[in-house]
Amino acid sequence: MSRLKARTHLIPDIFQSFPLIVAAQSTRHGGISPSPYKSLNLGLYTTDASIVVRENRQQFFKQLGFTEAQTACAHQVHGDQILVVEKGGQYEGYDALVTDKKDVLLTVTTADCTPILLYDPQQQVCAAIHAGWRGTVARIVQKTLQTMQAYFAVRPADCYAYIGPCIDECSFEVDADVADHFTSRFKRWDEEKGKFLIDLKAANRDQLLAAGLSSKNVEVSPYSTYKDNDLFFSYRKEGGRTGRMLTVIGRRE
Repeated sequence: MSRLKARTHLIPDIFQSFPLIVAAQSTRHGGISPSPYKSLNLGLYTTDASIVVRENRQQFFKQLGFTEAQTACAHQVHGDQILVVEKGGQYEGYDALVTDKKDVLLTVTTADCTPILLYDPQQQVCAAIHAGWRGTVARIVQKTLQTMQAYFAVRPADCYAYIGPCIDECSFEVDADVADHFTSRFKRWDEEKGKFLIDLKAANRDQLLAAGLSSKNVEVSPYSTYKDNDLFFSYRKEGGRTGRMLTVIGRRE
């Protein structure tokens, strides 16, 4: 872990065989934000100084070979609305973005929720998905794949997916009002904690496989935003006052 502490981002292995694809998961390191957002806060909707966040974002995107103007971002609302975008910009009210355009970097913002990236090398279509527990229950992953099919004739069997760092099953403690939305496959009761524990990674992976992706084409990050809080921001562990990571994907010209 010490070797990772200095890194501003991690690269998913699953897209390494596609040289024109840029995909990355930011960490909390390498920026200029002060505590409690220390240091690479990339979230536009925190109380961190906007000029600081903009500088963090500019430097992060530059490392990936993109500009801020080429990035497509959404003000996420924990829903299941999906937008097909043709250019960079700030979009309101969406939790998944899809594009077939070159030089557009799709982004998803998280600090415990599950980020998911998709790529179809046949139709050259990318997607970035924000799946908190509500989005997971609403099956936003499968709905995004349906959108990709409808607009671009994408076949799920051709797709590759990355499920990024999120809160781990042992740390995502909830009451029955949340747990009742999940099947027993993705929840368990912890007698000592008096809480249900939910596995968001497993639930979203199951949706990908049910939609038609091959298990060998799905990468699941081993990291937890909660347990690996020295590497990632965690909304729950840090009491709601923390920065945000970006998980991004795009196709170079």
